[in-house]
This record gives sequence, structure tokens and C-alpha cells, in this order.
Amino acid sequence: MNIEEYYQTEGSTLSFTRQQASDFAKNVAGDFNPIHDVDSKRFCVPGDLLFSVIIHHYGLRQKMIFSFSGMVGDHVNLILPEADPENEHLTLLDEKGKKYLAMDCSGQSTQNENLIESLTTHYVEFSSQAFPHIIVPLMSEQNVMINPDRPLVIYESMSLELDTLEIDGIDLELSNKSLQVNGKRGNLTLEYDLLSNGKKIGQGCKRMVLSGLREFDKSRMDEVTDTYIQRKLQFS
Repeated sequence: MNIEEYYQTEGSTLSFTRQQASDFAKNVAGDFNPIHDVDSKRFCVPGDLLFSVIIHHYGLRQKMIFSFSGMVGDHVNLILPEADPENEHLTLLDEKGKKYLAMDCSGQSTQNENLIESLTTHYVEFSSQAFPHIIVPLMSEQNVMINPDRPLVIYESMSLELDTLEIDGIDLELSNKSLQVNGKRGNLTLEYDLLSNGKKIGQGCKRMVLSGLREFDKSRMDEVTDTYIQRKLQFS
């Protein structure tokens, strides 16, 4: 994955075109959510793209927590704070001061390009498995589903914690999954182990928000899933 193909910087600003974000979603992340289509009225940049760019730009720390607070559009110019290895908190704002991402980190750091490439590539691959393979069965168990006419799953946060950075590569393996429902809102949690050469060297967690929940309807959910799979085949 050549991450530099999917964003541009000018001075201290970071931005994404619709085409860059859409290409990353479909060609790298395997994410065929319509909100990442070039012509989508609700277009936004994939959270996994923002995560990958930040890791490549600032480096990898042993413990990192990313909290997403806004959906980045193609018109948004994000201000990149000056890199400081001693700084354990970073906030991405646009030119109007609106916050989109907060990163808290600690522990040792590395700029090892091979390790960072391995982590971001495998994380994005892992992330792409969420829908429909994980989310739909969890919704069925809870007898809820997202709005089939306007399906929306929002990236809330992700975290990782590594025992060591003295490794060549990182893989991910799902360790636990859960969906907590509170009225029309659902909180999805995916926990994963971080592996190196088959040995666990850390763990992480991805959290997403499901909104507009209603009673599970298998036939309607099957339609949403089939449409998603057809889109995947169309763009493959």
C-alpha cells in the first residue's frame, strides 16, 4: 500500500480528494459503503485512511488511542501539528478550529517504515471484515438492525498497545466482539490480538456506533447485504 497516493499535503495542511478517499476505500480497505463513493451526497473520508496517514506521518508508539469526532469531507483542510516525539497528545483541527481526531500515545516510538506498513495494511484488512461478516450476526442476536434505506456505521475510536516495537511485522486476529444496544443506538466493540510470527505481542480495540436501530428484519437485512456484496463485485 503506497499511502501517499491517497492524500496530499501543502505546508502544514492535510486534505483528501473524493477520488483518493474512494479509491482507498474500495481498492485498499475493501470498504464499499456508499458514503465513500465519489458522487455521494453524504461523502466522507474513511476513518481507516485517516488512521493510516497519521501513523505514517507521526510514527508508531507502543500505546495509541485514536478518537474520531467528525466526518472529514473533501473540502476539509486539516492542520497537521508539528511532530514532537515528547508530545503524548495530538489533535487534528480544520482551519475553522473544528476537531476531527484526537490521538493519545505513550511508550517507545519508531519510524520503521516496514513495521508501520505491515500494521496499517493488516489493520485495514482486518477492519474490512466488520460488515457484513461480524456486524450482521451481532445485530441478529440482539434483534436490531441499522436503517436499511440509509445504513450508517460511524467510526468512534480505535486503540492498540504493543509489548515491544522490536519486531518485523504485525498481524491482527479477532479476539472478542460485542454489540450493546441502547434504544436506537448501538455500540459495537471489536477486540483483537496483535501478533508477530504467530506470537501475541499486544492487543487492540475498535469501536463503532450504529445509529437509527430498529427491529431486525431478516429479508430487509439480506437485501442490504446482497447489495453490498454486489457493489463489491462491481468494483473488484
